[in-house]
Amino acid sequence: MESNDKMNLDIFKVVCKALSKSENPDAMTKHLVQLLVGALEIKGSTIFVLNKETKELEVLASFGLSPDYLNKGPVMADRGICAMLAGKPIIVRDINHDDRLQYPDDAKEEGIGAIVSICIPFHEHIIGGLRLYHHKPWDISDHDLDYLFIMVEHVGLAMMFSRVVDGLRSINETMVDLPEELALFLGEDGTHEE
Repeated sequence: MESNDKMNLDIFKVVCKALSKSENPDAMTKHLVQLLVGALEIKGSTIFVLNKETKELEVLASFGLSPDYLNKGPVMADRGICAMLAGKPIIVRDINHDDRLQYPDDAKEEGIGAIVSICIPFHEHIIGGLRLYHHKPWDISDHDLDYLFIMVEHVGLAMMFSRVVDGLRSINETMVDLPEELALFLGEDGTHEE
């Protein structure tokens, strides 16, 4: 099994810069998964967002994986290596010797040898997940895990910031499109006149 540090301060700086300069969560996450695949020299990476109603992890961005693998079926957040709701990382060092996978045959067919799954938190809540796929058995270093834990906290902040910005833009567009009668009722400065 491979075990050497891949993450370093230079890579972390690039990630943080990409997160802080992006208002678009789609572009941000696409760049991030590509960067992680290159930096860690792995097969693929996916960022999921948690659908709170269905408890499914929905793909936000992915790199290095086939469409067939990504569309294999629902990825449930509370089962197998997705038991992320507890907030702990799930490390499958060798998929051939682990029975926690939801879709083990699909993973083998895709050429996946190991999977690391880390929660994306925002305050006390899990809002998504980062999954790393290696093409062979992998003993990810504690050093790299430490960098990844810090990175996913930044990803969570960036995801929530993007949601807030999108919400504010939507409110602004709604206010601009108000009928003239309602705008007069609110007054020029947007406050209610009596």
